[in-house]
Amino acid sequence: MPSNQTKAVALGGVLAAVAVVIMCLGGMIPIATYVCPMLCTITLFIVLRFCQKRIAWTWFCVVSVLSLLLGPDKEAVIVFIAIGYYPLVKDIIEKSKFRFVWKLIFSNGAISFAYAVMIYLLGMQELAQENMELGLIGLAVILLLGNIAFFLLDRFLGIIAGKLR
Repeated sequence: MPSNQTKAVALGGVLAAVAVVIMCLGGMIPIATYVCPMLCTITLFIVLRFCQKRIAWTWFCVVSVLSLLLGPDKEAVIVFIAIGYYPLVKDIIEKSKFRFVWKLIFSNGAISFAYAVMIYLLGMQELAQENMELGLIGLAVILLLGNIAFFLLDRFLGIIAGKLR
């Protein structure tokens, strides 16, 4: 194994451990359900920039599995699994003519799919009850805030990419 590849694997391993710790801290603070997946997504972006894309995909899979096994907040883990690989597909979306629309489709589709899996497949009925208590206006506000958070994350990743070049 060449020295460069050894360094990339070592960096990926250390950052994977950091990401799993971040996901495990997600159960302590309620807002961390959404903050921890974003922090792990930023960590994945760093892995992608300094390692190969193959290592970054492996990193994402490893962190996802370990977070499912060790993380106390399964909602945060599933949100990470649904949207955490965004840095890996960001370049493809950026090349598109309608990138804003594709980003909206990606973020809303991934989160909608994640919550559908949690409620209907995994039986997390308390999420459905929480959403019903909010009403339509509350859900629309949460969806709007989620889109704003996603686009802030996207902008932050763009800023980091400019600094790391």
